[in-house]
Amino acid sequence: MKFKTTLKKCCAVVTMAALAAGMMAGCGGQSEAETHKIGIVKLVTHTAADTASDGFKQALADNGFVEGENLEILEQNGQNEQSNLQSIAQNFINEEVDLICAVSTSTAQVMAAATSDIPIVGTAITNYEEAKLVKSNEEPGYNVTGTSDQNPIERQGELIIELVPDVKSVGIVYNASEVNSQLQVAHMKTYLATKDVAVVESAFSDINNMQQATEALVGKVEAIFLPTDNTVASAIPQVVTIAEQAKLPVICGADTMVEAGGTATYGIDYYNLGYKTGEMAVKILNGDAEPSTMPIEYANEDELTLVINKEEADLIGLEIPQELLDSAKIVETK
Repeated sequence: MKFKTTLKKCCAVVTMAALAAGMMAGCGGQSEAETHKIGIVKLVTHTAADTASDGFKQALADNGFVEGENLEILEQNGQNEQSNLQSIAQNFINEEVDLICAVSTSTAQVMAAATSDIPIVGTAITNYEEAKLVKSNEEPGYNVTGTSDQNPIERQGELIIELVPDVKSVGIVYNASEVNSQLQVAHMKTYLATKDVAVVESAFSDINNMQQATEALVGKVEAIFLPTDNTVASAIPQVVTIAEQAKLPVICGADTMVEAGGTATYGIDYYNLGYKTGEMAVKILNGDAEPSTMPIEYANEDELTLVINKEEADLIGLEIPQELLDSAKIVETK
């Protein structure tokens, strides 16, 4: 009897040990499943895009998704080439990422064309509906959602008139292939027309022609407006150098463009925009929401800031009204 009892006890111990080992193996599998893989992709690197992605990553970290612990990030740059973006999209699919963060309109368009299964959150995109990324900005309907960097065009138009009261014509330099730029140009033309100010468009299709497009405006306009155009933002010193020589103020679509040498803007904070995008990603990763039912989000009115580069204004001999200086964030060219 003692032998049988001892045998039963040994069998019970072995069984419990086996169960415990199985449970530990199961926990190990669960832990692995909880490690998320995210792809972040930009069309081209520039301050606004980098700042937005920084805000995105910080929002993830603040909500428990820490790189190196339970999060793997694959960050890619398209180098301003559509073919590169297509390769990056395929790589994300092969890597079976759980979510893609697409920075800029054209980037999101390539990602959305490549996959209808992987959730995509966009940032630094002006209008998702116009870009055919969603059925509507209120009810996306597809696997894409995110935040809009729709800048306050009318307020920026007012700023041009405040800085150059005798302005008769404004030049706009932009990449003709960027949908977000086309929308901003159309909006600015409509607004300035109500103020009897003409717009001279100078579009280009290749970054190598951007300098020539800017030079074409000299002698024809009293100010230059730069929309939140990825190509322009990545090479803004080309525009600024010509504008300085011609004594032309450069009003920009984003604060980071002013820090890169523009004169002024009334715009959004791209870090906050990226952070807001990250918070949307957290909801998706946690299973609390799906992109198809998440409306596009926008910067709040109280997140808009008047930014002036006093150094550049002085360089071109532009006198800034004191009331604007008093309410502005003053920056210098980085």
